[in-house]
Amino acid sequence: MAASRYKKLVDALASDIRTGRLAAGVRLPTHRGLAAREGIAVVTATRVYAELEAMGLVSREQGRGTFVRDIAVPAGHGIDQQVVATGAVDLNFNYPSLPGQADLLRQALREVATSGDLDSLLRYQPHRGRPQDRASIARHLRRRGITPDADQILIVNGAQHGLAVTVMAALSAGDVVAVDALTYPGFKVLAHAFHLDLEPIPTTTDGPDLDALEKLCATRPVRAIYTMPTLHNPLGWVMPATDRTRLIEIARQHGLLIIEDASYAYLVEDPPPPLAASAPDITVYVSGLSKSVATGLRVGFVVAPPSTVPSLERAIRATTWNTPALTTAIACRWLDDGTVDRLEAQKRDDANARQAVARQELAGLPLISHPSSYFTWLPLPDDTRADRLTATLARQHISVTTAEPFTTSMHTPQALRLALGSTDLDSLQSTLRTVRRVAIEDAYA
Repeated sequence: MAASRYKKLVDALASDIRTGRLAAGVRLPTHRGLAAREGIAVVTATRVYAELEAMGLVSREQGRGTFVRDIAVPAGHGIDQQVVATGAVDLNFNYPSLPGQADLLRQALREVATSGDLDSLLRYQPHRGRPQDRASIARHLRRRGITPDADQILIVNGAQHGLAVTVMAALSAGDVVAVDALTYPGFKVLAHAFHLDLEPIPTTTDGPDLDALEKLCATRPVRAIYTMPTLHNPLGWVMPATDRTRLIEIARQHGLLIIEDASYAYLVEDPPPPLAASAPDITVYVSGLSKSVATGLRVGFVVAPPSTVPSLERAIRATTWNTPALTTAIACRWLDDGTVDRLEAQKRDDANARQAVARQELAGLPLISHPSSYFTWLPLPDDTRADRLTATLARQHISVTTAEPFTTSMHTPQALRLALGSTDLDSLQSTLRTVRRVAIEDAYA
C-alpha cells in the first residue's frame, strides 16, 4: 500500500473521530474487516489502528476489539496532574489536608528561623540526608514495624523520587519487573522512562495471585517485584501475613528484589508487619510524608539493604543532589514532636468519614475499597465505556479517572477510580450523588 494512501486512511478515520462522525464508544471493524473493506493487507490495517491509538483516538482491548475513545478526556488523564477547570471537583488525585495545617507550618517556620543552625540550611546537605534527620526517620519507622539502622535510610524528594532512584540504582533497561495487573500509575511512568519490562500479575481480593507469580518466575528472568502490600492503590486491599511470608519465600527462591511502596500504609491501623521487617536484605522500602502530612512538603524516605545504599546515594546525587534542607528540617521536627503521628491519626479518621459518605452515596454500586482509604474503585459493566462516562462527568464539572492509567495487562477493565481526599465533605457528598446518578443512567440502566 502506498504511503500516501495509508496516511489518507489514517487521516480519514482521525477526521471522522474528531468531528463525531464516528462517535465515542463505537466498535471499529476488526483488523481483517478493515483490511477487506479498504482493500489493504491485514498488517497495514494493524498499523493504521496502532497509529490512531498513538494519537489517542482509539483504544484496543484484547478479546473485545478496537473502540473510538472519547476525546473530550485528555491524553494522560489520570497519569499527568492536569489543571482542573475552575469550579470542577477533582476526584483524580488525592491531596488530603486538615484544618490548622497552615498554622502548623507558620509555627514551624518561626521555630526554624530562630534555631541556632540556620546557616547550615543554606549549604549543600549530604546526598542521603544529615545523620540527625535520618535518625528521626528511623525512630518514626520503628512505629511502623521496621527497625532500620539510620545508615540504611536515604531522604528523598517524596515517594515518587524514592521509586525513581530505586529504579535507577537497582534495575537496568530490559529488566523484567512483576507488578499487579492494576498498579500505581507513577511506577508505570518510571518503567516506560527506564525501559523496564512490566509483567502483570492477576490480583485476588486481598493481594497478587502468588501462584501466577511463581509460574512467571519459572518462565521469565524476573528481576524484581513492585508491590503495595499495605493499602494497595487503587484496590485498597491489605495483603494478609501468610501471603507476605509466601511472597518473600518466592522472592528468595528466585532472587527477586522487592520494592515495597508504603505511601498509603499509614491509613491502616494495626496492619501486618511490612515486608521490609521480615526481609530487610532483599527489600527496598519507599514511603514519605506527602499523603500523611502535606503533598507540598515533598519529603520521602527509602530504607534499603546496606549493599544498595551507595548506588542509591549516587542516584540521588544525579537527580536532586539532596532534599531541600528547609523542608527536611520541618519534617523531622514534626516527626520528633509527635505532629506526624497526630496528623496520621486524624487523617485515618478523615478517610473513614469519607468512605462512609462514599458507601452512603454510592449505595447499590459494586464498590471496592478499604474502610480507611482515600479512594474507591467502581467496576462498570463490560459493555460500558469508562471514557464516555468520564467525559459525561467532566461536563458535570467532575473529574474522575478510568482504569487505563492503572492497567499493566492487555485487558483494561471498565472501571472508575474515585479519589476522595481532595474536597470538603459536603462537596464530596453532593459530587458522589451525581456520580451515582450518571453511572446508573449510563452503565446500569
